[in-house]
Amino acid sequence: MRQPLVAAPSLLRIGRDELEQVAHVWNQGSVIRSWLCELAEKAFEEEGNDLENLVGYVNDSGEGRWTIQDGIDHDVPMPVITASLFARFYSRGEGDYTHRVLAALRNQFGGHAVERAAGGD
Repeated sequence: MRQPLVAAPSLLRIGRDELEQVAHVWNQGSVIRSWLCELAEKAFEEEGNDLENLVGYVNDSGEGRWTIQDGIDHDVPMPVITASLFARFYSRGEGDYTHRVLAALRNQFGGHAVERAAGGD
């Protein structure tokens, strides 16, 4: 569920100044309304539109790993969770804007650690 919310700001960022306001609109009567939209709005409010003080490195807590392993052990497909975990692994490369959004959202969601950019507070 987080992944679409993470990808959308990357697209909307082109020509938009206030992603915090976009997230707010999504959460007020939009089809996408959810707690995750509230967290996205809060993340943009706290970190700014460009998230320039965050590195796009996304940690994993281990929940995805054991959930996927349990699915394998019981022959239950877990394609979305697997893709999400692999997206976290991918973020550990260059850390583009999409992964800064994901890092900010995971920080809001569960207090997951974020890595700050050089000079970021």
